[in-house]
Amino acid sequence: MSVQLAAFQSPTQVARSTAENAVAAFLLLAVAAFATWLVATRPLEIGTDTKIYADFYAGVMQQPLETRLEPGFVAITLFLKKMGVGLVGYQAALFTLLLATVVVSTREYYRYMGAACRYVTFLGASLMFLLLSPIFVNASINAIRQGLSALLVFTALMAFQRREWWRFLLIGTAASMLHYSALLYIAFAPALFLRPRQLAGVAAIALLLYCSGTTMYLVKSLSPQLYTIVMEYAQNHYFSPGVRVDFAMFSIAWYVLPFALAPMIEAPYRDGIKRSTSVYLVMLLPFFMFGWGYFSNRYLLPAWQAASLMLAAVLCHSRMPLLRSAPVIQCGLIMACGVFYYYISKGIVI
Repeated sequence: MSVQLAAFQSPTQVARSTAENAVAAFLLLAVAAFATWLVATRPLEIGTDTKIYADFYAGVMQQPLETRLEPGFVAITLFLKKMGVGLVGYQAALFTLLLATVVVSTREYYRYMGAACRYVTFLGASLMFLLLSPIFVNASINAIRQGLSALLVFTALMAFQRREWWRFLLIGTAASMLHYSALLYIAFAPALFLRPRQLAGVAAIALLLYCSGTTMYLVKSLSPQLYTIVMEYAQNHYFSPGVRVDFAMFSIAWYVLPFALAPMIEAPYRDGIKRSTSVYLVMLLPFFMFGWGYFSNRYLLPAWQAASLMLAAVLCHSRMPLLRSAPVIQCGLIMACGVFYYYISKGIVI
């Protein structure tokens, strides 16, 4: 659609559009550079896993290398170490890779929706909501490997829903090479064969079973070994296991929101956004199955990051021109940098 409109633009309009794109791209690069600097130069005390990754990087060249970390992540780490990159550069490279996954996922989601807005505007809105989210901070400084994998999981499941099998296989493999948890979400991908209402019904039942504690009881009864694995994973004294109804309700709220806001979305793009909520639901199913162990929020990290992209889609296709205007989104992106700075400096995560 944007190509067809460009054919009818005057030279002045084309020049203005080019200039606006250039300004938007410059702002995105500036924000990315600021966020990368902030994450890369954080003290080791900021982020519960920061020192763990720093120690791993310091000893990664030792032979033999024994690690439970994923081969894709290890390969990236080894490459950077052999290149002589220091710790700050390592942390910068990992965050830059995280931003690259944002670009990949937003580009695919943009294509998925058949969006009408400029891509740079949608990318700016997505990055704004991500920077405003403590969940993205968690992906940046704590759950780094899962953070790198999270949006690729969303992208892979979108490809599955569209029956783009090679794209699904390629992106799903990349996500799994960065964090094995991606396999858990991919295992639930066949649920996307269900119709949206059927899937919503399955998710509603899964939600009720989880909140009532039935899921935990069933796993414990039917597979004690699996129950033990879930309960012993990341066991600690600071995070209690058990059913988290607050996490469940918070997660379902992001599924409901696009439907509640549907009257405010331009008609041609409502269906695409609603269709993506089915992908979001599938990403909640692992939590409903195993979200009673330690660090149960980790099961929700991919879905919660995907929610930022869905919010951006709602904003960029709002029926209110002011809300979807590039200058308003750009101002929001600049303000989000301040919030992100506060989150990182204080180590605030969810």
